[in-house]
Amino acid sequence: MVRVQHFFDQATFTLSYILFDEVSREAVILDPVLDYEPWGSQVSTRSVAELVNFIKTEGLKVKLILETHAHADHLSGSQEIKRVFPEAKLAIGRRISEVQAIFKKVYNLPAEFPTDGRQFDRLLHDGERVELGSLSFQVLFTPGHTPACASYVFEDKVFTGDALFMPDYGTGRCDFPGGSAAVLFESITRKLYTLPEQTKVYTGHDYMPNGRELRFQSTIGEQKAHNIQLSASTRLDEYVQFRETRDKKLDAPKLLHQSVQVNIDAGHLPQAEDNGLSYLKMPLFLSKI
Repeated sequence: MVRVQHFFDQATFTLSYILFDEVSREAVILDPVLDYEPWGSQVSTRSVAELVNFIKTEGLKVKLILETHAHADHLSGSQEIKRVFPEAKLAIGRRISEVQAIFKKVYNLPAEFPTDGRQFDRLLHDGERVELGSLSFQVLFTPGHTPACASYVFEDKVFTGDALFMPDYGTGRCDFPGGSAAVLFESITRKLYTLPEQTKVYTGHDYMPNGRELRFQSTIGEQKAHNIQLSASTRLDEYVQFRETRDKKLDAPKLLHQSVQVNIDAGHLPQAEDNGLSYLKMPLFLSKI
């Protein structure tokens, strides 16, 4: 039986998870957060420390760190996790190479920056069954939010990243480079909604609409019946029109450029320069009035 422990980062509304077998104590970490405060450009490991403390308290053996995609709203804590648990491997869907190629141009990264995903320890394939001792899961590519989004099915649980949120909030935005509302519609309706209705859905964010308390778990049946943006009866054209109209009104994520630069490089911070400091590149976009 896989046990799930959630961790919520209030600053970015992100859910991270630790999944573990209660007998073998083997564990997987999903979407860890590295804290970043933009005004002073301060990085801290507060969220990582929460995960590490839980792992040590429970006597867990970390087998794998999983990323659902290259996040655009928080820095990945994967490399800080690997510092503490160097035997843990880092995995992501193999289409991360497409995202790397897109953003290598956006940030004008050096020619030697790899865009084949080699920064990650393991690249996962759609439909692949991954065996990790007593743990196993199936990989489901669910692009649309980004080209490289993947969901992971552990027993009767699916972790959807930014594809599906709670039913009262809807789905992920699709306006990032390489994103597509039509593709996300297909990912949700033809993959996620074909899972058994009792399958538990664990989301990657919760924005607590209307001031409600934190919620992060639903079921496929609840999503199909009640998702306010994409239920089982929603037509493709309805969803695409809604999603594209809504996305045009959304502000960019506060940590977009900081997060993507780090996350396409598997959570590595930029190498320190000769003064001992690391630097992120921030593009400027001139909006003429």
